[in-house]
Amino acid sequence: MTLALLLSGQGGQHPGMFALTAERPEAEGVFAAARPILGEDPRDLATAGGPRLHENRTGQVLCCTAALAAWAVIAADKPGRAVVAGYSIGDLAAWGVAGRLTPEAVLRLAAQRAEVMDAASGEGFGLAGLRGLPLDTIRILAERHACDLAIRNAPDSGVVGGSRVALDALCTEALAAGARRAVVLPVHTPSHTPRLAPAAAAFADALARESLHRPPPGAPRLLSGLDGAPVFDAAKGLDKLAGQIAQSIDWAACLDAAREFGATRVLELGPGHALATMARAAMPDARVHALEDFRTVEGLLGWIGGGD
Repeated sequence: MTLALLLSGQGGQHPGMFALTAERPEAEGVFAAARPILGEDPRDLATAGGPRLHENRTGQVLCCTAALAAWAVIAADKPGRAVVAGYSIGDLAAWGVAGRLTPEAVLRLAAQRAEVMDAASGEGFGLAGLRGLPLDTIRILAERHACDLAIRNAPDSGVVGGSRVALDALCTEALAAGARRAVVLPVHTPSHTPRLAPAAAAFADALARESLHRPPPGAPRLLSGLDGAPVFDAAKGLDKLAGQIAQSIDWAACLDAAREFGATRVLELGPGHALATMARAAMPDARVHALEDFRTVEGLLGWIGGGD
């Protein structure tokens, strides 16, 4: 059995996002590391809900906390052969799951990443998700509205970044053109677009100051969230990790890479089900779940171990 771990991006944060891991002793160190960065316990912050969950800095730190906490619980059970890829901010969390960065470093970097992105983007920008139109059509629509294709999810699904006024108009036109879905997302930064080039450069400097670790035995193989390529050369991998802030990312390639690695089970770690939904379409022969599908940790670990 080979397990593919998919680490969520922003947008799915909600009050129950730590329901499965909140009381697990294996995850306590992750929650403790997040506390000084957020100014309060992440479990309390999430439970309180409200607009703060979708602030860029808070959201990025919470998404990394969710992935690392879940992995701490799973890793204690020694799940065997695995591969990991992260979507947007999940790409940073994947370096922690793969043992290349400590949880403390991942969470500190998540805050720094959000801060440089906010400084570069300014007010009034964001992302929109579109499904049901060919990617070439989505790209043409983006160009028409002075936006950029930010993420390639599937041949008929993508994410576009730009001003929120332009995104509203783009979504209206996309729906009129036959899109099944076209909505402005609860994200306030035009991630993965050229507007954030200064943020990518600043984050590269922050990454260069961190100490990397040799992955421990049995650690998941790390795939770049930019293009799905295995990360063998750490320096090149860090270049991609920084560069994806201002470059269009190819999530479809990441799912292809997980399939080529032989993944028979796919698990989304983090808030929401978006990556699991995409994986079901891209990997029809694999068994796919999101962490939030499970009611107990025992049920989760039993499924990873081969139970149905």
